[in-house]
Amino acid sequence: MTLAWLLFVAFIVIFVQGRMFDRFGLRRVTYTRSFSERACYEGEEVLLIERIANVKPLPLPWLRLESLMSASLRFPRQDNFDVHSGTLMQNQKSFFSLMPYSSVTRKHRIRATKRGCYDLSTMSLTCGDIFGMSKTTKTLRLDARLLVYPRLVPIGDIPLPSHSWQGDVTVRRWILDDPFIIQGAREYRYGDPLNAVNWKATARSGRLQVHQRDFTSDHRLMIYLNFELSEQMWSQVSDPELVEQGLRFAASLAADAIRRGIPTGFGCNSGTIDAPKEMVRVEPGSGASHTELLLDTMAKVVVDRTMAITTFLDEDLARGAERLDIVLITAYVSEEIQERIDRLEQTNNAVRIVPLVRSSEEEVRLDA
Repeated sequence: MTLAWLLFVAFIVIFVQGRMFDRFGLRRVTYTRSFSERACYEGEEVLLIERIANVKPLPLPWLRLESLMSASLRFPRQDNFDVHSGTLMQNQKSFFSLMPYSSVTRKHRIRATKRGCYDLSTMSLTCGDIFGMSKTTKTLRLDARLLVYPRLVPIGDIPLPSHSWQGDVTVRRWILDDPFIIQGAREYRYGDPLNAVNWKATARSGRLQVHQRDFTSDHRLMIYLNFELSEQMWSQVSDPELVEQGLRFAASLAADAIRRGIPTGFGCNSGTIDAPKEMVRVEPGSGASHTELLLDTMAKVVVDRTMAITTFLDEDLARGAERLDIVLITAYVSEEIQERIDRLEQTNNAVRIVPLVRSSEEEVRLDA
């Protein structure tokens, strides 16, 4: 009789404590997750910081946290949690045990292996009783975000047009010579355009002379990236890594130009995760905050084609863009693209091409 009574009491205790955990287990349990930095560059490491608190008298024998995270955020160390990776996403599980009115903070080092914008939006919490007879689950909404910038590459590794970027430049402007300010005349050289001929100086000297153009600091630099890799490509990008290389070129050129004091902007015929159907165009600006704006935008760019590059350039022509130094990063230059370039140059802009070449192909350098 005594044994039966003990079994009955044990059953009641197990049942009651199970119901208690079902009802109160996840009450007054708080969880926050954040990154140690709002942004980093490809290949850098940041800390993922988790803090969970049990603000009630009931202890939690076990608590499991589970979330999905991009596989591009890798965990070099996996202490006290499991990570099961797939091709695009990985399932992260963390395990805790919390006493009454206690909290735990953990820091996990992760490596950002790919450019992008990573949102950690949900987290699933599961707790149970001591005997494993019951468990309860709820989902939390989070707002942790990490921006991963394109990796900066040395300027010398970018295939810049030799006639625009090579040689000694002793003034602040380093991209293109000014098509407006004329400081004199010089003798004609092969490749000089006919509209640069200085007829008065030619008549005086008896030899063909052209305008000698000066450098100024009032120009603005726009860096454009063409997401079309061929004339036959539609919306889907056939070689995402080639586009990523173009973003690295764009980020490196923009950061270096702003550091030299040149107002710089960025545009591309694609959208961002915040506005996937709208093309990207950030007007030129200067300073550290503008550099951050450009890099934030590049981190959010989606690898997709929103519009044709010719349509994108037509917008510059339609709004009467002038006095722009345009660097166009592109895998090809068609007759239609060249026609827009010519029209932009006729309206007092200067355009140079930075070629995107697949690593498996022989490098072909394009000059505008």
